[in-house]
Amino acid sequence: MTTTSSRASRASIAELTEIRVREPRRITEGWAARRRRELVGEDGRLLIVAADHPARGALGVRDDSHAMASRSNLLERLATALSRPGVDGVLGTPDVLDDLLLMGALEGKVAIGSMNRGGLQGSAFEFDDRFTAYTAKEIAASGIDGGKMLTRICYGDPGTVATLEASARAVTDLAERGVMAMVEPFLSVRQDGRVRNLLDPDSTIRSIHIAAGLGATSRHTWLKLPVVDELERVMDATTLPALLLGGDPSGHPDETYGAWGRALDLPAVRGLVVGRALLFPPDGDVAAAVDIAAGLVHGRRP
Repeated sequence: MTTTSSRASRASIAELTEIRVREPRRITEGWAARRRRELVGEDGRLLIVAADHPARGALGVRDDSHAMASRSNLLERLATALSRPGVDGVLGTPDVLDDLLLMGALEGKVAIGSMNRGGLQGSAFEFDDRFTAYTAKEIAASGIDGGKMLTRICYGDPGTVATLEASARAVTDLAERGVMAMVEPFLSVRQDGRVRNLLDPDSTIRSIHIAAGLGATSRHTWLKLPVVDELERVMDATTLPALLLGGDPSGHPDETYGAWGRALDLPAVRGLVVGRALLFPPDGDVAAAVDIAAGLVHGRRP
């Protein structure tokens, strides 16, 4: 391991701001020196921890509207999750991934860059979800393993077409660089001033078909999909590999784990991308929550 990588691995959360002030080059050097891995291991599955919610102003978990407001607390939880066996990597915006890089938490991990965070939660322009974070160029230059885009489709909102076009361009740009494009589609509506994703099977199937057709090629496209009813029928809508998302946790964790376990039995489902349910479990034990999810994904069921 290089000297730069070793120095970055020793950065504490308390040191991050000073490094950004005096040695911002360490971020560039750190990405260049980072030890990478294959996207998937022998079992062809992934467990990715998601941490891109704050960049679109979504800080709440369950009844706590500011659960993710503290960056130091979030980084501590992410570091714990990434240290557990069976956790393959993390999804985040540049600010979060750069912090984790400096902390040495991304060595040998899959890093997925979140690309469009412009559709701020609760905004009038939420469906016009512009690409305000990672670009395909920066993802490839930094050796990041993939780019993720949220693609909400509202037939009644003209901002949707711009998001579809930008998502298609991102899929193409990532594929040209040989990098995974993770598309997260929903059919959505605006109801009582708030965006609501339609999570019934037929709406999910329609969103899959729309998302799968984005871009000039599908050779590096993966889908990020919700756990919905009739999932076997839903997954028959595509041959693309899919990772299931956790969403904002509401039910009992045992119910959530059970739903994930059943879904992971389907051959097209290749893992999980989960943030809040693992980083903010009801009992506060991040390591235990992550270990259960890792067992489900990689076959070490408790």
